[in-house]
Amino acid sequence: MVSQSIKLGGTASHISVGRVAHGLMTMTTTPHPVSDEQAFEAIKAGVGALPAGTKMFLNSGEFYDNSWGTGNLKLLSRFFAKYPEYAERTFLSVKGGVRERTPDGSLECLRSSVDNINKELGPNKKLDLFQPARIDRNLPVEMIMNNLVILLKEGKFSHIGLSECNANTLRKAHSVYPVTAAEIEVSAWEYGDNQKAVIAAATELNISVLAYSPLGRGFLTGRIRSLSAGDPRANFDRLKEENLKTNLVIVDGLKAIADKKGIPMSQLCIAWVASLGPTMIPLPGSSKALRTLENLQGGDVKLTEEELKDIDQVLAANPVAGDRYFGKAVDVHLWG
Repeated sequence: MVSQSIKLGGTASHISVGRVAHGLMTMTTTPHPVSDEQAFEAIKAGVGALPAGTKMFLNSGEFYDNSWGTGNLKLLSRFFAKYPEYAERTFLSVKGGVRERTPDGSLECLRSSVDNINKELGPNKKLDLFQPARIDRNLPVEMIMNNLVILLKEGKFSHIGLSECNANTLRKAHSVYPVTAAEIEVSAWEYGDNQKAVIAAATELNISVLAYSPLGRGFLTGRIRSLSAGDPRANFDRLKEENLKTNLVIVDGLKAIADKKGIPMSQLCIAWVASLGPTMIPLPGSSKALRTLENLQGGDVKLTEEELKDIDQVLAANPVAGDRYFGKAVDVHLWG
């Protein structure tokens, strides 16, 4: 069991969720997607570890499978069909609103996306929180929010979130309708001015920050030193051979702190992300029950001032090498 929970932001401020959320993407996007049995046990383990009255925050996407399709939603549909009693014990967010792999905030695209998500989820689980997947820069965010409010009032989902937004966009969006959550990448490898500005705005406005990839796509667990042939993560700029050697120095520095505290490195990194603001919700992915539980326990870890200072010193002394995704030449619609 874990003890820590947190209230969501915006219109979901009455809902308590686990201090650490559960990202589901890797269940259906790896070269060899996991079996239903393994995936279901990973979800159930997280739900079962939470205090009474606390929901497990589950995070999915309309395009989370190897063919950019709805495999993740289909998996969830099978899960809730088999375990309908888990519907009320979970809070489900899904990202969508993408046309030809590009964000599209038009009412037409958002409606089509939400309808498709609800169809794939089936009758056993409602869509709690819908998030446009990144920001459509061709439309004012106020227009995108108005489109989302139309769909919300039609009963297609209960709460509105954003993803990969900058602080100014978040403030503008929230002025139209309360934003429940903003999903951005935050980790010991990814904590710069944009993250700090979004966290500050979210703290001021009481918006949850869903901090995805808090474990640096697995490398901040300390368990990975290299990538095997065919691993899709090898395409990420900072995981290329010329950058990875430099970045592993950060891993080694953090591991020494975790070892001294007597906890897995994953829990140190999750606890550090949680410490960055009162509305922070670390969002690690997991497809195994054991890892789900290990991640959740990171939400119960309290870091001392000395430990936080030691972490800051490691990060200050070792700047990250490489860009977040595929280098500056590839636009992946960050910080819209």
